[in-house]
Amino acid sequence: MYTIDASAFDYKTLNETIRTHDGDCTVTHCLGQRFIAAGMSGSRIISAYGTPGNALGAYLNGAEIQVHGNTQDAVGDTMNEGKIIIHGSVGDAVGYAMRGGCIFVRGNAGYRAGIHMKAYGEKRPTIIIGGKCGSFLGEYQAGGILVVLGLAQASDAPETASRPLVGNFPCTGMHGGKLYLRGDTSQMEFPAYVSAHPATDEDMREIDPYLTEFCTTFGYEKSDVIGVPFTVVTPDTKNPYKQMYVTN
Repeated sequence: MYTIDASAFDYKTLNETIRTHDGDCTVTHCLGQRFIAAGMSGSRIISAYGTPGNALGAYLNGAEIQVHGNTQDAVGDTMNEGKIIIHGSVGDAVGYAMRGGCIFVRGNAGYRAGIHMKAYGEKRPTIIIGGKCGSFLGEYQAGGILVVLGLAQASDAPETASRPLVGNFPCTGMHGGKLYLRGDTSQMEFPAYVSAHPATDEDMREIDPYLTEFCTTFGYEKSDVIGVPFTVVTPDTKNPYKQMYVTN
């Protein structure tokens, strides 16, 4: 496996170097370099250590990215296929306009996770957040699956540990897809155009393969994860979202 020390490169040179070498590679000492592995395809595995910058794995088309640390904003922006595994936490807008593949985050996520997620044909993008999420979760979600588990993180500060599972205004503009929330959602406020209900056995079977892989990847006991009730949120087909994006 080829190893690249990112401390010597700006983002453009780093990405050119990654593309120059075929096969798997490890990138060490990441410190804010943007667009790492953007547009990658095939079966390559990119392992990154440090803190990659914005748009990690943007337009990803089949490769796998493993980040051993935290990441900044827009991870998996418009990704089409492949997998991104974050062993820390992630910034805002993870999975923006994502249309295929999987993103697994062990830690927490910032604002607007899953914004504009969409699905087409057999492509069904999936994001699992192991910790908690900020406001505007699933904003304008049009397809795919979002899962928030609310598992305690060893690195959580006291203020993070005490905050709710999800911030304000979840599902704003949601008109497709599904959101799964683990734990008590009785105090959460959802818009009138979505429906929230306890997860059925059929609902849980739908996400079972993803939960199995998530737990295996990060070392969780699956029985502990699914031993807590889940809530499923979907658009209300009888009262759909109708607000226009723009006005005259």
